[in-house]
Amino acid sequence: MASKFCRLFRPIAANFARTRFLQQANVVTQPCRNNTQSTGTTTEKRPTIRAPDTLMRKTLSEFGQYVAENLPKYVQQVQITNTDELDIMIHPDGIVPVISFLKDHHSCQFLNIIDLTAVDVPTRQYRFEIVYMLMSLRFNSRIKVKTYTDELSPIESICSVFAGANWYEREIWDMFGVFFANHPDLRRILTDYGFEGHPLRKEFPLSGYVEVRYDDEVKRVVVEPLELTQEFRKFECSSPWETFPKYQQLQDAEEVPMNKEGNKPQEKK
Repeated sequence: MASKFCRLFRPIAANFARTRFLQQANVVTQPCRNNTQSTGTTTEKRPTIRAPDTLMRKTLSEFGQYVAENLPKYVQQVQITNTDELDIMIHPDGIVPVISFLKDHHSCQFLNIIDLTAVDVPTRQYRFEIVYMLMSLRFNSRIKVKTYTDELSPIESICSVFAGANWYEREIWDMFGVFFANHPDLRRILTDYGFEGHPLRKEFPLSGYVEVRYDDEVKRVVVEPLELTQEFRKFECSSPWETFPKYQQLQDAEEVPMNKEGNKPQEKK
């Protein structure tokens, strides 16, 4: 009885599934047909370009001005990138006060730290740019706080504000050599014990200085000077994206005017 019922029900289920699949495919391909234009014998397909969100940029601009007005001693510049992201540039002495303000103030509530990273630009006087990425679930928004330092000047740790920044700061210390003052446990986290140098600095060679391997004779892992079987070669491969017009012609970030009073801290010399 069950086998007869299955034989009767199987064609009905197959037709129903086929109909639903065709309906979904029609819905998915509908925007593509709207974006096509027939020019003679050829059909041109234009990509969908995200429309500028003026309301979002206005909201970010007002919030950036609000932060600058509340922290005029530390905020040096506020800008909005071409991807509608708010960047707050601050003085290195204002790391803890600014991060605490963004976390604890009722109008901010950036309670989550997404990432903490660094950028090495050797041509600058302060070659390291430290970037703090925060997120507010309450307001569904993100913000980036940027500061600067060099090889010798330490940066204040924010582990007292965000405990999750512990390993992020250890990673920056390991990869870039930026020292974080008052960190509870500032040790290397990615490289091996006794590693010398900081791999993500621009002057660090891509091949490194030593190699780690297991030696069958001594039955342990050994660290030896690097020996290349052939000369290191650098391959220049052109990207297919370079064929598009306006490749890498990105718009500069829009600077937000700050109407504030107070003494702006001078950069370290």
